[in-house]
Amino acid sequence: MTYEVLGPGPLDYLPCRYGTSRLIFRGPKRSLDPGYVAFLGGTETYGKFIPTPFPALVERAINQVCVNFGQLNAGIDAFSRDPFVLEAAARADVTVIQILGAQNLTNRFYSVHPRRNDRFVTASAVLKAIFRDVDFSEFHFNKHMLDHLYHVSAERFYTVRQELQEAWVARMLLLLQQIPGKTVLLWLADHAPEPASAYAPDGIGADPLFVTRDMIDRVSESATALVEVVISPEARSRGTEGMLFNEMEEAAAAKLPGPFAHREVAQALAACLNGLQT
Repeated sequence: MTYEVLGPGPLDYLPCRYGTSRLIFRGPKRSLDPGYVAFLGGTETYGKFIPTPFPALVERAINQVCVNFGQLNAGIDAFSRDPFVLEAAARADVTVIQILGAQNLTNRFYSVHPRRNDRFVTASAVLKAIFRDVDFSEFHFNKHMLDHLYHVSAERFYTVRQELQEAWVARMLLLLQQIPGKTVLLWLADHAPEPASAYAPDGIGADPLFVTRDMIDRVSESATALVEVVISPEARSRGTEGMLFNEMEEAAAAKLPGPFAHREVAQALAACLNGLQT
């Protein structure tokens, strides 16, 4: 799979649709004939600013069609609420599921947009009771809201974080139960997962937000394999080299893994997938 780049302008993601899904995916559109690998994930899986994201690199490495169902800023809800994506994952030879943060899913304290999961919709009466001193009408994005709650009261925020962690585990287990074939969980970050006993971030934490080693251990029992990729210092040092973005997008691009990190992810996944099919 190749992408033609004409000059230094922003990347054409060749948006496409699959079946009856209401989501828009990154192209080129791939075949859903039997024998493909499905990729569910967020901005990193989608490959924002990346000419050839890791699903495309894996396709080259294993010589098998890889379908990129990644969504920008997605949470688990984007996939668990989409019957077509679930059906496509169920029919795949293997489904790779990026471990996403716990902030972008509807829970007992607040609801998110069903497709654009990073969008805050409304706070529940329970959350409003816990944070009576907060005007929730001011928020449009989950991270902004959660960061504000943390700085209002770190002690009260602990209850919110705990709820999100419990909801994340339950939602991940349900997602895995709905995919009868082989599943691979992918941890992709610039740090390894921390045990719950050591999870004490300064602020709300780093992505994948609120996800601990203990949580991964609980859900990985229901998956076929777990691949952990901690982006190397060498890849991080390359910054935005090889990424395509306009001047206004430079700050956003700098926060995401670059092409060298995507190569590391692809190498680890290709080794895993080849092992599953031998």
